[in-house]
Amino acid sequence: MRGDDIHQQELFSYGSLEERVPADHPLRPIRTMVDEALRALDGRFDEIYGPDGRKSIPPERLLRALLLQMLYSVRSERMLMEQLEYNLLFRWFVGLSANEPVWHPTVFTKNRDRLLEGAVAEEFFTLVVGQARRNRLLSDEHFTVDGTLIEAWAGQKSFQRKKDDAGNAQEPPPPHPGGNPTVDFRQQKRSNQTHESRTDHCARLFKKTRGAEAKLGYLGHVVTENRNGLVVDTRLTLATGKAEREAAADIAAVMAEQKRKRVEEVFGWMKTIALQRKTHFRGPDRVGWMFTLAAAAYNLVRMRNLMAQTA
Repeated sequence: MRGDDIHQQELFSYGSLEERVPADHPLRPIRTMVDEALRALDGRFDEIYGPDGRKSIPPERLLRALLLQMLYSVRSERMLMEQLEYNLLFRWFVGLSANEPVWHPTVFTKNRDRLLEGAVAEEFFTLVVGQARRNRLLSDEHFTVDGTLIEAWAGQKSFQRKKDDAGNAQEPPPPHPGGNPTVDFRQQKRSNQTHESRTDHCARLFKKTRGAEAKLGYLGHVVTENRNGLVVDTRLTLATGKAEREAAADIAAVMAEQKRKRVEEVFGWMKTIALQRKTHFRGPDRVGWMFTLAAAAYNLVRMRNLMAQTA
């Protein structure tokens, strides 16, 4: 007998979010590891927020939401808030009940910026690496150091000649007025010594390989252990010709062996899934904060898979 296609609004919904998420859902072990790290950060959160003032979004929920944004490639905070409105899985992971109101995107962004001012990402990353070590997922024998270009949140048109001591730019205005003028860069010599971005003055014009297009960006560096490919250290530097060599010498003085494929898998995941191909932040501190959090997200996914194999 064919059922009737009747659209009827239900006044009540029974059952908790915990019951609606399958016991074998891949986010469950990640949530367990994240909560363990967040409990260890409780004292750090007290230092950042203090006892007075209006209550903010709980930092634990902020970090879980940022991790979801990377794990599911949610392109913006506004889209993330939209997902939290109706996605019960997202609500469960963040810690929102089914009826709790979702934050306004601007409120979420302002509260997130408060976390960006502290070294929370580095501490969270360290705690995740500590969990991997306790589960014997790390090897102390061989490591690989490599870097990748992270495109800056600045357009090529913002890369203009530096101002002189009087504050005047040694460059004529664009030939066509308007919000998005046409600029012809042909036969113009532009370098980091004579030009800088008006949008992000720390971004540098850089190309990773010979013959490639030069782009404004930063260099993100990671150290991976070679047995399971987990990230054990991160660093973000200005994009200069010597940055990769200097970072490698700084964070890994001895490299006994290289497995480039493993570290390229890290960069591939961070760029395609965790939104690190082109950053939405300005300045090395904020770009580096998100780069480190993306490395922690990669480790969480990798650790979940490794522990599932050994279970």
